[in-house]
Amino acid sequence: MRTIVAKPGEHARWYVVDAKGQVLGRLASRVASVLRGKTRPTYTPSVSGDYVVVVNADKIRLTGRKAVQKMYYRHSGYPGGLRATPAGKMLQRHPETVLREAVRGMLPKTALGRACLRKLRVYRGDAHRHAAQQPIALDLAGRGAPAGASQTKGREP
Repeated sequence: MRTIVAKPGEHARWYVVDAKGQVLGRLASRVASVLRGKTRPTYTPSVSGDYVVVVNADKIRLTGRKAVQKMYYRHSGYPGGLRATPAGKMLQRHPETVLREAVRGMLPKTALGRACLRKLRVYRGDAHRHAAQQPIALDLAGRGAPAGASQTKGREP
């Protein structure tokens, strides 16, 4: 039997994820896994994975006191130019950035990680511009399996 090695530029699938009511970190880790291609049987470490479209990013949940305690930092480049924004305020103003930064932190810090991040599309509301790609609804309860695929947890019903 031969080992299948994926090549860059092969046909990538498109998935759509509804972030409504999802916890930020759990959603980000599963999205990062799909972006890397780890949910595919032809996973190759040097090739990025599938496209992911996330809708309803403004309805993501933060657990505990992260809305107040978690900070997002940026610097102007000038002395004393460090700015801190609480996650709650950032989630109200720029929910796309909150999810994108969470996923970015879970990807490799290399050219491959940047290529994976370019395959992530995040939208604040229900609507997205990728209907022509016919994205498949991603079932996050099944750890990355497409919707409709049955996943058993080791027990017979």
